[in-house]
Amino acid sequence: MNKKLTIFTLFISLVFNITSCSFAADINVTVKENNISNETIKYPDFGYEFLGEDKFENFNRKMFNLNMRLNKYTLRPIHIIWASVMPKYGMERIQYVYTNLQYPKRLLSSVIQRDFKTTKNETVRFLTNTTIGLGGMFDPAERFLKIEMRDKCMDDALAKCKIKQGPYLVMPYLVSTSPRGMIGSLLDNALNPSNYIGTPIVVLVKLGFSINNSYYMQPVAEMLETTFADPYDIAKKFYGIERYIKTMNLDRKEILNTSIKLAQRTEDIEPPIYTDENNQENTTNSDINDKTKENKEPQNDGIKNTPNFTDPFTIKDPPNKRINYTTTLKSDINLDNYNPQNPVIDAMRTALFEQPDVDKSIWSEFSIWNRCFYNRLKTASVNVDKTKENYKYKYILQKDKTAPVVIIYPSIGEGISSHHSAVIAKIFYDEGYSAIIQGSHFQWEFVKSMPDTYKPGLPSRDADYLRLVTGKILEDLKTKHQCNFREKTLIGTSFGAMTALFIGDKEAENNTLNIDKYISINPPIELTYAMKQIDKNTSEWQKNPDNLKERVAVTASKIIQMTNLKDKGHKISEILPFNDDEAKLITGFILHQKLSDLIFTLENTSKNKKSDIYKTVNNMNYQTYAEKYLVQDENTAINDLTFETSLYSIADYLKDNNNYKIYHTIDDYLVNKKQLAQLKEYAGNNLVLLNNGSHLGFLYRNEFLAELKHEIAKNKQIVKEHMV
Repeated sequence: MNKKLTIFTLFISLVFNITSCSFAADINVTVKENNISNETIKYPDFGYEFLGEDKFENFNRKMFNLNMRLNKYTLRPIHIIWASVMPKYGMERIQYVYTNLQYPKRLLSSVIQRDFKTTKNETVRFLTNTTIGLGGMFDPAERFLKIEMRDKCMDDALAKCKIKQGPYLVMPYLVSTSPRGMIGSLLDNALNPSNYIGTPIVVLVKLGFSINNSYYMQPVAEMLETTFADPYDIAKKFYGIERYIKTMNLDRKEILNTSIKLAQRTEDIEPPIYTDENNQENTTNSDINDKTKENKEPQNDGIKNTPNFTDPFTIKDPPNKRINYTTTLKSDINLDNYNPQNPVIDAMRTALFEQPDVDKSIWSEFSIWNRCFYNRLKTASVNVDKTKENYKYKYILQKDKTAPVVIIYPSIGEGISSHHSAVIAKIFYDEGYSAIIQGSHFQWEFVKSMPDTYKPGLPSRDADYLRLVTGKILEDLKTKHQCNFREKTLIGTSFGAMTALFIGDKEAENNTLNIDKYISINPPIELTYAMKQIDKNTSEWQKNPDNLKERVAVTASKIIQMTNLKDKGHKISEILPFNDDEAKLITGFILHQKLSDLIFTLENTSKNKKSDIYKTVNNMNYQTYAEKYLVQDENTAINDLTFETSLYSIADYLKDNNNYKIYHTIDDYLVNKKQLAQLKEYAGNNLVLLNNGSHLGFLYRNEFLAELKHEIAKNKQIVKEHMV
């Protein structure tokens, strides 16, 4: 799976896994007119922030969709043939030569900007790579002289000359541009020396360069098509941020290097305790709910009504004594030398979750010869509602069609192309399992295939639809491939982990899927509490809106540079070069993008014409989402959903069954110590606690992977003995 998808490829796409939905308190703020808009908003519109008003949105949307279709049916087949003829190494050499030939535009651009350091470096690079690098096929300037290329163009020079960018435009075969950008492109072409040579050989060489260069946009185009409900909007945002980074020279490596040094200096400092809004580390449920709830009798809503069931909402510390739940919780797995930074930053370490050969191949991603694990995953679909699109899923089968199978539920907002899901599938596949990858139920593609009455967000109801879809998938595979899986394991992460346990509860009462084992990694314990913590992060930008644009751009620049380093084979340190504010910006951006995609789909918004949907979306958080889509009774408040959306509602299942395993961390910022202590009382030894890792920020560690593989092997042995 090619990671050069867009400027947020590596970290942003994987940070999807650290977020959860949110019913937080309503927060309004008025932002200054020269910084976003003069309207009261909950979340900034980065498209407006970086590009201004989209004056030609109707035209742009039509042209964007035309371009996507032209790419899919004309350019992509050509690129598939090209990628199947030319190995990845050959494509990279051609691209290096092409980049080297772009020296004149980089030279003139840097001179106009009076960036004489770049002028000198680019000249040294060109001479070195043209001679020692065999015409630019190799890059000894970077390898030996440590001089990296600065991707300067005439658009950057025009910006330095105070020429305004103009409105956002989409032109044929130019997905994103502007009037200044089009003039810059014309000047760039005029500075290409090959344009003044017209021999047949040169024409063929130029055609090869053009095909090779445009190929690198295919992963971006496919990502836009498959990942986002409204690819036009996200493409506009990414273009605006990327242009701002380049024109403001924020792509300099000094930005990343300085941040890495600062992060490494603070790695041994005790991380701050992540507290709730009342500055309490161990909050009770009464702190989260309406205060009047404290005096209510234990709930009896028919969900659980057994003599030995303890209602967690009635659990209170003894008078005048506050129990330190931190001392009552002991970790089962210690992550040595983890060096925690901050709970939100630590959660971002989930981006380090990798497995060998998931996407490794000598052929590029679109080559028919690329047989890496990710490309071996097949795509199929099942129908849930005849009036809706089929629901797609991915799978890979062992040669032995009776081999055990793992069913993967990813974190909230993740689709079937989730990188985490592919890595988990590879782990199980190597242990002899077939694998089925489903998308999150709180995701636009899932909703698009479900009946109109379905609105995601209530775990019990979500579990009903997931059971239905999972059953159809298992039946579909059984029919197509004569599969008779002798063992089924269901694994979920974050919100997917929570619904996996809810399915376990339902299956305990009415066994339809024949699941042997449930593995739950970092499930929220009280969803409303987890949501509240996430909304706090999302609203952090409001504390300092005046320089939001610069902060977002610097954060994005770091992500781009780290992605480039990883693509070049550099090992990314566990200590991430982000501060707390930047981590929250990333998390907030992704969280809101998930909500935006979901509402866009629920409202059946057209992609072909201008819509006011984003005026609504940018003033909507997860509380207003819940009020609009989840609370059906006008006499019901959001807080009334607290018990229903918590693991307490399935306490009997957790107490009475032994077919599940929960992995959690003591420092997960989406739960508190009291909740973990209560879960430990229910789950006993079925709950495994890690001392560090926050929310999914431990998946890459060998200690956890060894424990997970041990659990897989143990479960296989139990099933094997049962069959005998």
